[in-house]
Amino acid sequence: MTDSLDLLDFAALTPESLETACRDAMAACDRSLEGIVALDDGERTFANTMLALEEAVEPVSFAAGAHAFMAYVSADDAVREKAREMEQALEQYLVGLSFREDLYGAVKACAETTGEALEGEDARYLAFELRDYRRNGFELDEATRGRVREVFDRLVELGTEFRNAIDDWDDGLELTRDDLDGLPESFVAGLKRVDAGGAAERFRVSLDYPELMPFLANARSPALRRQLFEKNERKGGLENVARLEEAIRLRAEAARLLGYESWADYAVEPRMAATRATVDAFLADIRASVAAKAEADFAGMRAAKSAASEEPLAIWDMRYYHNERMMNDFAVDEFRVAEYFPRQAVLDGLFDVTGSLLGVRFDDAPDAPRWHPDVRAFDVRDADGGEPFARFYMDLFPRPNKYGHAAAFTLRRGRELADGSFQRPVSAIVANFTKPTETQPSLLRHQEVVVLFHEFGHILHQTLTRARRGRFSGTATERDFVEAPSQMLEHWCWQPNVLQGFARHYETGEPIPPDLVAALIAAKNLDSGVFTLRQLYYATLDWAYHSPGFDGDTTAKAAALHEIQGFPFTPGTHFQSGFGHLFGYDAGYYGYLWSQVFGDDMYTRFEGARDTTGVGREYRSTVLERGGSVDGAEMVRRFLGREPNAEAFLRGLGFAG
Repeated sequence: MTDSLDLLDFAALTPESLETACRDAMAACDRSLEGIVALDDGERTFANTMLALEEAVEPVSFAAGAHAFMAYVSADDAVREKAREMEQALEQYLVGLSFREDLYGAVKACAETTGEALEGEDARYLAFELRDYRRNGFELDEATRGRVREVFDRLVELGTEFRNAIDDWDDGLELTRDDLDGLPESFVAGLKRVDAGGAAERFRVSLDYPELMPFLANARSPALRRQLFEKNERKGGLENVARLEEAIRLRAEAARLLGYESWADYAVEPRMAATRATVDAFLADIRASVAAKAEADFAGMRAAKSAASEEPLAIWDMRYYHNERMMNDFAVDEFRVAEYFPRQAVLDGLFDVTGSLLGVRFDDAPDAPRWHPDVRAFDVRDADGGEPFARFYMDLFPRPNKYGHAAAFTLRRGRELADGSFQRPVSAIVANFTKPTETQPSLLRHQEVVVLFHEFGHILHQTLTRARRGRFSGTATERDFVEAPSQMLEHWCWQPNVLQGFARHYETGEPIPPDLVAALIAAKNLDSGVFTLRQLYYATLDWAYHSPGFDGDTTAKAAALHEIQGFPFTPGTHFQSGFGHLFGYDAGYYGYLWSQVFGDDMYTRFEGARDTTGVGREYRSTVLERGGSVDGAEMVRRFLGREPNAEAFLRGLGFAG
């Protein structure tokens, strides 16, 4: 494996070449591991055991990054299906490694002979490996470990099936232009035309975010808003409900076998929160903090609805009346705002802000191999030039069967190599933003700008990493800390000088008017209580699914907790079937709110700072470069120079006071 930033020829991949590469990676790993386990215990050193183990697994890590990634983005059905198959095979292979007795014996022997002499990342690496073996049951009998492995293997299968069902789900509404009353021509122009067989022209509104969200916020027909909302709440289908319920049962079984009261107890142990009681208290505190603001927000929404209808405010009305209040109370029209955020101008602004803060630059890499014509690649260099030390891709527009949300993927992790050089990391943003049309470029709604900044926070974490061990590379931090750098970066989307520095009208080139920026910022916390309750519902539901006392009926629990949102549950829906975070973020969705506390607090270092570039360089070295090599709480303390607190979080959402 070379250190070229051109990882592989994505466009030339076939199902056969992809499978061969993945199986060759597993075979190479097996061969390397044979040499590690064959050593006598008396010969063991950190280099010939722990570093050799990292080196042995690297081909599998690479295959799981670059090759299996095609499961999320390939437009070739056969390549995508093979990548899904191989992603599952690679994940199960890694599960198998974590249950091998001979590897555990090698690591344990290494700890006994060299452990006391280690420090820093090396000591942490060894300690974390031993912790993982304990959490896999290596202090228990062989039969118990065998059953735990069976459970973990099945969970990999269920996770693959669950995510695939969501990505492949294809539903929406076929509507006339009159049905689209309230939506501007710029939105309609981007919709797919449906062959109506000679009848009036019809348009398809899908469940893709750039179509779903504006429709719910602008369509004047409450009946059609309800129809599209309910379709989205059934995404994934009843088959995914069954997959989820099997997964929750298996997680609970594994936790009991391993000596934990619940999967929530098991999952939270290596995170910042550490205990179930801490998360319980955190969720309760957030709910209490948001109560007064949420009630005021609901009152405003109900008043807006009552002026138009005698029907009570419904959950499918939420975004519509939020948007109406944005326009009436603050003169903020999301489509007018979007005219000042053409994609290229937003990218220029994003790169300028982050490059200046962190001392880097991002150069277009037009010759980089890519998997689709929409994809762009960028190389990362230090601001003063030199060779690129990382690369990232941007795949920003929806297409059939592509990953349906927004996320950052590590294609190759950064790490220190045996010769002292550093393996250059490669990552990718995958998102689903507003597409260009025949008459205008991609114009991003401000919320899409915020999402782009958020995901780029992950890219910075992954590409600027200087963690020596792959175990701690980039975003390989505690799951309830990993969102903090991204949430911190969102703050620049609300700075007037930043917005006026890059937001330009796509036709005239005129800067965004100061009064529009002021209105946008003034409206920032409109209905923040309502939307925080929605996040709190997601977090509480996920947590309840994995805590003691859950009876196994995910829809009944979703209905029982729905009052957290302030709206009744919609019969016939099963939102959880399309909630992709229930695999990967299982018993961890609370982390979005938890980490926001730390992200908002870290931003206070930049507020009013005379030298933001100095603070930015310190942030780069203290947080981004460290990856998971230091505890999240310790990194935050070092950067802040004090204990973190929730004051900025509460103030930022308008809850304080």
